[in-house]
Amino acid sequence: MANLDKLMSIKGVWAAGEFSNDGKLIAYKGEISEEHAAMAAMMCAANTMMARMQCDGYTAFSGQEWTPLHGWALTGPKFSVCVVGNLGVFVKNDEVSFNEVFKALKET
Repeated sequence: MANLDKLMSIKGVWAAGEFSNDGKLIAYKGEISEEHAAMAAMMCAANTMMARMQCDGYTAFSGQEWTPLHGWALTGPKFSVCVVGNLGVFVKNDEVSFNEVFKALKET
């Protein structure tokens, strides 16, 4: 199991979670309900699969190396979700260092 406490200790992170490849919630922490965490797990798994498919397609189409997928982010005006592998965090854009978040996600 991932060290979600480590992810939660990053300034600007308000929720962290781990999910399975098929979108089941494994664990979560933070300012989020279990129902919303489960919905986020499903969304993160689906978007991870889509990003992998896009990386494979871009590699085949362009001849450039886009694989393997290292992670992805979805950013809104105030909040973002950042995912690497089967771990994701919700962050406050104006408080977080995205470099720090992705480094921690890769190491956790």
